[in-house]
Amino acid sequence: MADDQHLPSDASTPYESVDEHEIKKNMTEADELKQEGNESFRASRWSEALVSYRTALSRLPGRKPQPPSPESSQDDTSDRSGARSASSTREERPEPVNIPSELEAECAKARAVLNANIGACLVKLSDYSGAVESCTQSLLDDPHYIKALQRRAASNEHLGTWSSLTQAQEDYKSLLELLPPTSPQVAQTKRSLQLLEPRQQAAQKKEMAEMTGKLKNLGNSILGNFGLSTDNFKFEPNGQGGYSMNFVR
Repeated sequence: MADDQHLPSDASTPYESVDEHEIKKNMTEADELKQEGNESFRASRWSEALVSYRTALSRLPGRKPQPPSPESSQDDTSDRSGARSASSTREERPEPVNIPSELEAECAKARAVLNANIGACLVKLSDYSGAVESCTQSLLDDPHYIKALQRRAASNEHLGTWSSLTQAQEDYKSLLELLPPTSPQVAQTKRSLQLLEPRQQAAQKKEMAEMTGKLKNLGNSILGNFGLSTDNFKFEPNGQGGYSMNFVR
């Protein structure tokens, strides 16, 4: 079920000053929209609930952008442009605003809940990649939000790729650190983690085999011009932790 209560726990646009009264008014509107979303969710009207939650989120100021890390400041134009292209398929993020720290904490709490609720709707609608993204946004505001971690882990399990299953493993490990030892969810989380390991290993093996096959086909297309193929090159362990390449006819 979508969340009505929440346990305490980037944008490039410059900040602009916004009246505190206006922010509080918008927060009230956002909460009313969230309640509408909760009613729709309880009635299994997932798409209606999704619209309410997204509209509520748009009423809130955006997250305060963090200063770029040294790694992110390096030139990787292609990655950044790719990120922009991917994000353009999702809803517009609210613009960040300069507000007092206490009010920002309230906004962060509300954003975390709404993004997690959006994730819950997307799970119901079988949009698991969208659910992962929304739960990630929730966790940016509250890294210790249990329900967002649980939904992201479950959604990544549905995606089933090597990278998504690896992320699910990390989320389950985080949950085991955050859940109280007496919580009944601890045993369930441990079991999920145990069952996930062979799936992650199988996905890794499958994707590595597919990648190797594609590289081999590429190599054969080039070597074929010289009457050769990748079968003419054998890689064997050299006894020093590496491999030696031998040419064979």
